[in-house]
Parts: sequence; structure tokens; C-alpha cells
Amino acid sequence: MRYSYEFKRKCVEMYYQGLYPDTPEGIGSTEFHRTIREWVRIEEACGPEALKHKGQNKVWSPEDKYALVVRVLAGESYTAVALSVGISKGMLYQWVRKYKIYGYNGLISKPKGRKSKDPDMKKIGTRAPKKLNESEYEELIRLRAENEVIKKEIALREEKEAAQLKAKKQRSSNNSVKKDTH
Repeated sequence: MRYSYEFKRKCVEMYYQGLYPDTPEGIGSTEFHRTIREWVRIEEACGPEALKHKGQNKVWSPEDKYALVVRVLAGESYTAVALSVGISKGMLYQWVRKYKIYGYNGLISKPKGRKSKDPDMKKIGTRAPKKLNESEYEELIRLRAENEVIKKEIALREEKEAAQLKAKKQRSSNNSVKKDTH
């Protein structure tokens, strides 16, 4: 469940007075009290601003990640380190696990998104084609005419081959009919 900053601040103030607010519906009181105690620890470690929702997540450099991993490997608890910088324990667990498996390179962020099937292929349609100069335009017209001539030659050749094949079939069928009559 996502809580507003004002609600979190109210819960923390009540906690300091020795009270707990009413537990919202759909969540257990034990879990809600644990969440409030976590908010108190976050506020104590990072100040009340840490309870606000951020517009976007912070991008952590590999050096910053490494500094936090070293603190955990030196003996500090995951919870204490995570709360001190305002991240979740789960994220810190991932960084430590990747560091143990891959070393420092495991802390380097990988690019997001799907890989291109052909990375060398240029995007089509991103720019308008440049204007041809007069000699290029004449060459284009000549090539198109040459292409049309080649297409006509191919069509004529295919027609001629089809006619020859038809004539051959007729001759062979005539020969086979004569053989059957004998």
C-alpha cells in the first residue's frame, strides 16, 4: 500500500508519543506497526524528507554501490545500511549478491530495453532524402529505363521457353498416341 507523506509524518509523531494510529483495512496490525517503526528509522537516519515519494528513482553509480556493499561486507547489517541511504534492503541484497558473483563489474548497470536485431542497421525514415543534382537525376532515369528493358527481355525469354516447352509436350503426346495405335 502506498501512503502519503503527511500520513507517514503523522504516524511517526504518534509513535514518538507512544501511540499507534488505527490500522488501515486490508493490512495486519503487526505488519503496519513494523512499517511505522521502519519509517521512524528512515527519518532518524535521513531526515523527514526521506519519507516523501520521489518523482523518479535515483541512479546509483558503481562507485556508490561499491561503497554500500563494502559496508555490508565489513559487518554492518543490510537493514542499517539500506536505511542510512534510503533504499530497500532487497536492492542492497541484489548489489551484494552481484558483487560476490561478478565482482565490481556486477555493479555496473546494464542498458535497459530490448536489443536490436541488427545493431548496424540504420533507422529508416528519420531524415528526408536529399535532393538529387541534375547528373544524378539523369543517371536515375537511365537506370530505370535500363531496368525496364531488362524486365521486358526476361518476360520475352520466359514466354519463348514456355512456348518451346508446350511444343515439346505436344510432340511427345503425339508420339505416344501413335505408339498406342499400333
